[in-house]
Amino acid sequence: MEWVGVGRLAASALAVTVVMAGGYWLVKPPTATTESKLPYAGSASTASTATNSTTTSIAVGLVIVHVAGAVNAPGVYQLVTGSRVIDAVQVAGGFAANANPDAINLAALLADSERVYVPAVGELMPPVLTETAAEVWPININAATADRLVDLPGVGPATAAAIIAYRDQHGPFASVDQLADVRGIGPAKLDAIRALVTV
Repeated sequence: MEWVGVGRLAASALAVTVVMAGGYWLVKPPTATTESKLPYAGSASTASTATNSTTTSIAVGLVIVHVAGAVNAPGVYQLVTGSRVIDAVQVAGGFAANANPDAINLAALLADSERVYVPAVGELMPPVLTETAAEVWPININAATADRLVDLPGVGPATAAAIIAYRDQHGPFASVDQLADVRGIGPAKLDAIRALVTV
């Protein structure tokens, strides 16, 4: 009789344990899922896709470009990867009244760290910088040789020699605007090279 009582007690304890375990799994809160979010153009926007009722966030890629020249709001902007030059112009406030949009390829894809320059009507386009040349731009007009100065748009050997002669006679240039005092450099040519030189 004692063994029968012990068996019944053990069976009752086991049944209670099974019931409690089942109840725990029924009321257990669902496991939290994490969702990664990366900034997009200065905000916390992300693109999400739903697969098998599970939402997965996909960080949107960004490119950072410098928009300069004849636009209403020149500056550095973030755009979505795959954006084109026209998108960069639009975020920079659109074309200025004197812009020449036909001088650039508005359909070109943007690359990270690219400089988009919109010329004004009648303005010469600055030269396209290669990776090696990019390290030595802008040109320091107080230190550049004649061979280096002729890399500037509209500056030939005679104008380069005039820049050096003016520098030797009057001392270092105090500002880029002082180039207007050099023989052969008028307002149009100065505007064309202004972004490519420094003192």
